[in-house]
Amino acid sequence: MRRPRTDRTTRKQRKSSFSVDYRRRKICRFCENKIDTIDYKDERMIRRFVSDRGKIIPRRISGNCARHQRQLTVAIKRGRHLGLLPYTSESFR
Repeated sequence: MRRPRTDRTTRKQRKSSFSVDYRRRKICRFCENKIDTIDYKDERMIRRFVSDRGKIIPRRISGNCARHQRQLTVAIKRGRHLGLLPYTSESFR
């Protein structure tokens, strides 16, 4: 036998009853500082966008715009190829 439903709420109503967590939208650092091109030789700046395992941090986490994320990816790959940045972290070698 089926139990009778006591309250008829939709998913939308249940979702809206929880507290809403608004996060501030991340702004692209390169657009904010008016940097047009990302230099692969600037190792200190590029390392901020590589995780401790050597992975490139995605756009949704770093807050970069699409244009600068593409430039950053190319710069990281060039830096890796030249030996400025590691492909993986030291513990995985």
